[in-house]
Amino acid sequence: MTDACPYLFVVGCPRSGTTLLQRMLDAHPLLAVANDTHFIPRAIDRVGLDPACTLNAGHVEFVRTYRRFSRLGVDAQDLARAATETTYRRFVAALYAAFAQRQGKRFAGEKTPDYVKRLDLLGNLFPLARFVHIIRDGREVAQSVRDWASAHKGPGKLRSWQESPIGIAALWWEHQVRTGRRLATQLGSRYLEVRYDQLVTDPQTMLRRIAGFLDLPYSERMAAFHEGRTVQATGLSAKSAWLPATRGLRAADDLSSSELALVETLTGELLDELGFARRIHRVDDTTRRRAERVRAAWTADMVAKAKRRAEQRSASN
Repeated sequence: MTDACPYLFVVGCPRSGTTLLQRMLDAHPLLAVANDTHFIPRAIDRVGLDPACTLNAGHVEFVRTYRRFSRLGVDAQDLARAATETTYRRFVAALYAAFAQRQGKRFAGEKTPDYVKRLDLLGNLFPLARFVHIIRDGREVAQSVRDWASAHKGPGKLRSWQESPIGIAALWWEHQVRTGRRLATQLGSRYLEVRYDQLVTDPQTMLRRIAGFLDLPYSERMAAFHEGRTVQATGLSAKSAWLPATRGLRAADDLSSSELALVETLTGELLDELGFARRIHRVDDTTRRRAERVRAAWTADMVAKAKRRAEQRSASN
């Protein structure tokens, strides 16, 4: 079983329904899907990895002390056994095999949205793993991200956020989706795109498709993931309330006309590629100039970020 772990990665721009999909798949009697552990590529970024994928004490210590590692639900003995492996690949595989075993299941997967930007690394590291990329209408995501982001979370950390939260949220969605789709070309048949709108409109059909992609028998438990867990209380988000797949939580119509025009001007080409029909067909000069300023601020942030990463890599070498 170890060689087949992690069996699955669920990825996508944050606020696109990754948690909903994770909960659905985790309800399958054969599949346990961990939630946002983040540590797999971060240990490599911090400690490095040689061509032979050799495991060293630095990897083990980083994982052991990483703040989200506890989400995997394995204990010190599981970690100690995994640490006897000789490669980082098999170390991670052993951890996820232990996670599956503790859940009484055969296969284990991981849902970390940001892994959408690491599909190349993960695809090479785990040649048997499969990847499900959930994509949601960028206008809906931009609304959600605007409400969710902060100075310490998501694109709210960027200097350009002050230029236009809704515009930067839209460009953040565009960047994540395009990066994932570009990197996915290396994965071939191991990659599947899922539309959030189709998942909530007809969950059984979409879940049957995903189960087939994973070579797993379909289970009604996936669509019924919420049963016995839904919380009846006012003020809770759909996620916190463990609601079933629910249509209309956000819609493009919820944006003001000026916000909608800005988002569609910034991300219209990708919306077209994905088949999300635009609502604004004529854009005035004021909106175009606004979009140019927002994209320029975003680009400056991305250039500065790339420069910092290059400097960090140079310093570590």
